[in-house]
Amino acid sequence: MITLLLQLFWTFFLIGLFGFGGGYAMLSMIQGEVVGHYHWMTMGQFTDIVAVSQSTPGPIGINSATYVGYTSLVNAGYEPYWGVLGSFVATFAVVLPSFVVMLIVSKFLMKHRNHPAVESVFSGLRPAVVGLILAAALLLMNSDNFGSLSENPWRFLLSIFLFCFAFVAQKVYRLGPILVILLCGVAGIVLGL
Repeated sequence: MITLLLQLFWTFFLIGLFGFGGGYAMLSMIQGEVVGHYHWMTMGQFTDIVAVSQSTPGPIGINSATYVGYTSLVNAGYEPYWGVLGSFVATFAVVLPSFVVMLIVSKFLMKHRNHPAVESVFSGLRPAVVGLILAAALLLMNSDNFGSLSENPWRFLLSIFLFCFAFVAQKVYRLGPILVILLCGVAGIVLGL
């Protein structure tokens, strides 16, 4: 168990350190580590964690770390109270780099924020953040979320419709994200997704 806790800490420490762009940008990194590299959970479990993390208060990266920490220990066969410790370790690890870096950067940035080198760094980070967010969106466009056209055409087409509805509701009609989540959740319950 100590080895698993240390792996959780190190993994989420690195994700917190290199996860520029916030929680959505971190999702592809988290998925790559917990599903692809360590196999702490299945893609279906990760998809559920992302859904729960989006619908609970707080940043999605921190919520995901909390749920992954819990699920990874429980999936490894430990009691749920050890899962709570895993949640704490993963959450602490993902927050720690940001906290330390922000303390250091705030001192530096206040002195040199208008320097051309600092402005260039931020100009370079913007496209990288967009790419990481796009990668997270593409990772979530899989058969676990949308179903398969050959296996269950109704679920697949309904998922595509809800995806398009959410996109149009946000971009065109400027509906709030909470309302869109609630509407899609109700549609999923009513239509049996």
